[in-house]
Amino acid sequence: MDKILVLDFGSQYSHLICRRIREFSVYAELVPFDISYEEIQKHNPKGIIFSGGPSSVYNPDAPIPENKIFEMNLPLLGICYGHQLIVNKYGGKVKRANKEYGSSLLTIDNDSDLLNGVGESVRAWMSHGDEAEEIPPGFQVIGHTESAKAAAISSKEKSVFGIQFHPEVVHTEQGTEILKNFVLKVCKAKQDWTMEGFIDTAVAKISQIDGNVLCGVSGGIDSTVAALLIHKAIGDRLKCVFVDNGLLRLNEEKEIEVMFKDNFKVNFTAVNAKEQFLGKLKGVKDPEEKRMIVGEEFIHVFTEFAEKNGPFKWLAQGTLYPDVIESGVSKGPAAVIKSHHNVGGLPDWLNLEILEPLRELYKDEVRKIAKILNVPEKLFMRHPFPGPGLAVRIIGEITPTKLNIAKIASKIVEDELMEAGLYEKVWQAYAAVGDDRAVGVVGDERKYGNIVMIRVVDSIDAMTADWTRLPHGLLEKMSNRITNEIEDVTWVTYTISSKPPATIEPQ
Repeated sequence: MDKILVLDFGSQYSHLICRRIREFSVYAELVPFDISYEEIQKHNPKGIIFSGGPSSVYNPDAPIPENKIFEMNLPLLGICYGHQLIVNKYGGKVKRANKEYGSSLLTIDNDSDLLNGVGESVRAWMSHGDEAEEIPPGFQVIGHTESAKAAAISSKEKSVFGIQFHPEVVHTEQGTEILKNFVLKVCKAKQDWTMEGFIDTAVAKISQIDGNVLCGVSGGIDSTVAALLIHKAIGDRLKCVFVDNGLLRLNEEKEIEVMFKDNFKVNFTAVNAKEQFLGKLKGVKDPEEKRMIVGEEFIHVFTEFAEKNGPFKWLAQGTLYPDVIESGVSKGPAAVIKSHHNVGGLPDWLNLEILEPLRELYKDEVRKIAKILNVPEKLFMRHPFPGPGLAVRIIGEITPTKLNIAKIASKIVEDELMEAGLYEKVWQAYAAVGDDRAVGVVGDERKYGNIVMIRVVDSIDAMTADWTRLPHGLLEKMSNRITNEIEDVTWVTYTISSKPPATIEPQ
């Protein structure tokens, strides 16, 4: 299988480069920026991409790749910081510039290779503080913006390209086409990465493990697909346990048990641990502390189940690629955005080995696998739900009142989207609640109640997201239902921050 290697220099978008390339059925893998020449040879890639990053090539501790990589005669594309590395390495000059963050008009000067077929100009997403002042000998400018005169450069002789903008984010028009030009036309990579092939490979690998597997299922698409893949490989050596932590969507615990027992032949057990989780979370306000408590309690429940129903050697989880990068597990110098219970909160005393069959996949790839494995459409089209559940949608301490508000308000939001035919057209939708309160009028009386925040976003992978422009009439309907049907709510707001700079979940 042909492969493109993406060297991670710390951009929060690094995994998104891989995600875009996989869209056109070419396998892309993220590796540390300091990967050795020998390791790259083992990968035998068709081409290499340098990601962006927060550093400057002139910083003493700037991440620099091994020198031999430049001598491999492989096609090379540098993005943002990667572009500056190429300029610096091949004898050009990088200078400090005014920070440019946001959309700029990229004018195409030469469309023969990298920028072929994208038009005379496109909007491109910039995020940089340095830029190329002088391009290296043998290179030519193939695209420029008003403030960056060498926003895209190339050396046809070397098959080396540098671009100052981010083609991997949705804000760059024709960004996928630019990556496709590099991967398919310059690197000549074959489009042989398919989910059918992934299933065959994953099942073959999992079938080699020894011992029994305990899989925590949440009812979400990730853990369900992980369980079905493992079951396909080892059959009855897998046992699935569903933990009701009290932080689920409205009536979700009943729906999940029915779904598993009616649709899948896996061994399934439900554990009611509401009091255990909510008791540990009482009085806790810090979001990271809440995440870690939820993660640790999950492991406590699993360990106790394993001791009674084992022996088990493995604990399976539905960890995905974005979970890994956002938890700082990637070996690039990216900042940690947040911890996840399935990658960031595992305690040292855990005596089960971890099995994560989906950790190289993105959400849309998991959905494709779900379809192949005949998972009911209602499940695989369901919106993502955070591992720590409503703990991250309730800002501040989790109280019975706020928990009730979050459950009912989110159900109203989902129901109204379904009624409007929009549920499957948006990525994620829910209602969050915090400690802020506002005065309202109920009948003839003033009332001091909670504020509910509706959040609906469009995305394809959760690495970036844009707030959804819902019809005003639909928002009005949601607001009226929430304030009328939930006694403790007086105000409803709609969140219009995109990711970046915001995240999808409030905590």
